[in-house]
Amino acid sequence: QVQLVESGGGLVQPGGSLRLSCAASGRIFSASAMGWYRQAPGKQRTLVARIISGVSTNYGDSVKGRFTISTDNTTNTVYLQMNSLKPEDTAVYYCNYRIGGLSYWGQGTQVTVSS
Repeated sequence: QVQLVESGGGLVQPGGSLRLSCAASGRIFSASAMGWYRQAPGKQRTLVARIISGVSTNYGDSVKGRFTISTDNTTNTVYLQMNSLKPEDTAVYYCNYRIGGLSYWGQGTQVTVSS
């Protein structure tokens, strides 16, 4: 089993920054994918960013150049640095850990971008 605990969400003005954290515990393997997804009201959950096997990264098109994903392998924590935030970034952000055919989700953290 894997447990994911997110933190760092909140209210920020357009153009501002936030950093999300996700601490993973349990059976964590390096050959896995960890990342962030988001879901706005009435919309599907979509990929924001992920790291695969601690090396390669993928970003959603709408966040490229503004968001950066990183990991601390000593603490099994994944971070999402979000800069130049826009109102359309408003959503619940979910941490995800995926290994083989298994997928684990955090409880989600709300990010609201509004003036």
